[in-house]
Amino acid sequence: MITSMTSSMSKKALWLAPLSAAMLMLTACNNSSAPVESTETAAATEAPLNIKIATESSYKPFSYTDADGKLIGYEIELVDALCAQMKADCEVISQDWDGLIPGLNAQKFDAAIAGMSITPERQEVVEFSDPYFHTGIILIGKKGDDISVDSLKGQPIASQRSTVASQYLQEKHADSDIKLYDTQDNAYLDLTSGRVRAMMSDKVTGIDWLKTEAGKGYEVKGQEISTSEDAMGIAFRKGDPLVAKFNKALAELKDNGTYDQLTGSYFGTSSTAAAQKAVATDGVKEVVVVDEGNVDANAVIAKEEQAEAATK
Repeated sequence: MITSMTSSMSKKALWLAPLSAAMLMLTACNNSSAPVESTETAAATEAPLNIKIATESSYKPFSYTDADGKLIGYEIELVDALCAQMKADCEVISQDWDGLIPGLNAQKFDAAIAGMSITPERQEVVEFSDPYFHTGIILIGKKGDDISVDSLKGQPIASQRSTVASQYLQEKHADSDIKLYDTQDNAYLDLTSGRVRAMMSDKVTGIDWLKTEAGKGYEVKGQEISTSEDAMGIAFRKGDPLVAKFNKALAELKDNGTYDQLTGSYFGTSSTAAAQKAVATDGVKEVVVVDEGNVDANAVIAKEEQAEAATK
């Protein structure tokens, strides 16, 4: 009986041995694969964001091209800073103004930054980041011409299409002869050629143009026009989690001083978007604070030119 049990147990042990070995091997395989899976998951989590951002390349000083065709400008540098803050790999491409929102929603790119004002109409089709800049509207005409915002009726007035300036013209001065252009540069060309009497644009790009050789014979007519829609934001597809990432990065740039330094280097002041508050920056002796749009833009140009001359 004892022999029989021993024999039986020996056979069972011999039968179980390979099974146990197999189970041990299977367990070992499973255990060895766990770290691999964990490593792959961690790698995926730590992988940098790859973001394609579209801009318009003829909107100086926000985004434009240099002599070599390279995209440069305030928004290009802001994007670089935002992407560095997020540790993201970003590609900035040029896109026609009219194709920015359609291209964004067609998933041709992930975001659009092009001096785009945050308006209710646009918010119906895209989602915006927190504002990164504020700018009003100005009317530019030839020096010595008595045209003003109050005398636009029947006059040929240029503006870039689908902008806050063109929207303002169509809503407030529909009785003027409004000429709309695909780019700001084409609007400037028709102004200097005499095909239009005046041009309406955002303050920053307009004042920047007045400093050029082509703009020397022109000036701002009247005061800056401030609207409730003069805040610029980065556009995204609705519901895109990138909005929160960019907002976080923008807030961090404001906290660490990068935003003020960058904005000040282009405009002499830094508008903290949320509060629309101008502050002094290095190398700028005087700051013109825009309060409800009551600012003499020609005085702004004169002050900036004086400051530049003092540094030469």
